Amino acid sequence: MAEPMRRLTLLLVQGALAASALAGCVRIIPPPRELPPISAPAPLPGATPAPLALRAGPSIAKLALSEADAGPALRSFAESCPKLLAREDTSGLTLRDDWRPACGAASTWPAGQSTAFFAQFFETAEVSGGEAFATGYYEPEIAGSRTLIAGYDAPVYRLPPDLVRAWPAETPEAERTGRAPLGRYDDAGAFVPYYERAEIEEGALADKELEIGWAADAIELFFLQIQGSGRLRTPAGEVIRIGYAGQNGREYVGIGGVMRERGLIGDQPGQYPGSMQGIVQYLRDNPVEGRALMRENKSWIFFRELTGDGPLGALGVPVRTLSSVAADPAYTPLGAPVWLAMDRADANGLWIAQDTGGAIKGANRFDTFWGAGAEAARIAGGMSARGKALLFLPKGTIARRLSQ
Repeated sequence: MAEPMRRLTLLLVQGALAASALAGCVRIIPPPRELPPISAPAPLPGATPAPLALRAGPSIAKLALSEADAGPALRSFAESCPKLLAREDTSGLTLRDDWRPACGAASTWPAGQSTAFFAQFFETAEVSGGEAFATGYYEPEIAGSRTLIAGYDAPVYRLPPDLVRAWPAETPEAERTGRAPLGRYDDAGAFVPYYERAEIEEGALADKELEIGWAADAIELFFLQIQGSGRLRTPAGEVIRIGYAGQNGREYVGIGGVMRERGLIGDQPGQYPGSMQGIVQYLRDNPVEGRALMRENKSWIFFRELTGDGPLGALGVPVRTLSSVAADPAYTPLGAPVWLAMDRADANGLWIAQDTGGAIKGANRFDTFWGAGAEAARIAGGMSARGKALLFLPKGTIARRLSQ
């Protein structure tokens, strides 16, 4: 769902969430976006950096890009342009000026001619062989309240001011490279790790006026944190949209993987089903053990209230249903169009990379966005697609990169 949206991968079987919704559940439980599905490929440690594994793909004219697909993608691309022109591409594939011709034309391009826009300004590129894997995410909604009332007692915190980046005093100067770790200064002035999940749940941030609101169900809030953004619906019907603001800097542990290793979920007698429903049912049936299990994930997500249009992705623009994907910015420029040809037809077509995710790592690893509601939950929960991916890059990018 990421810096905002954080986004995350899934440990779900297709239809699990749909079955839950059809059974009349009051609240929709969001899928754990950072838990890799059983069929997910292994991570790609040491994968070749994108610029060193780049080659030209087919012409856009050969991709059978439809106007129905290109139109929404063009609108999302246009929304991305101010960020594209203001930020550095951490993949190293493009420069900010590469995007100026396309961005200059995007906002005024004639309606109904979006396929021509992409054909005029872009070329396709294959990164690291192009073998792609895609999951899905969506915007969950859970019961919440702006104030602490009976039945709503799980705090939803905004970013605390004492969460900072710094180097511990014992870190040698030569090792102070890259971004400093997150943490806080204790009462003695020493820089220490920030509070972990258990400490926060025990009240480490209480009485600091950091609450955006309160959730009715701590389990639902746990998974909303993993998803990275969502909605709180109050008893009066008010919808409070919240988005990712930051993380406590502590290690993330996927409880689905832990449960599988311990034999708690699976397909053997006595095990809970290896699905979202199975995970949640275990947590509810075993509240003491379940709470301890969730606390093994020391990561805690802080939120901010969103008042604008749509949930925001890591690029800082709204993510759009059927148009936005999360990607690894080390391999895919955020804001770039991505063409997917997968073994799931609903994942096919043109998307815009506007988000990131904790488990969305490696070349050609994507997380497709499906909006909000039960149908979005059903599709996102069952999304596990393999195939090929192409990046749409500004014309001339490939020749320049290959000549370096």
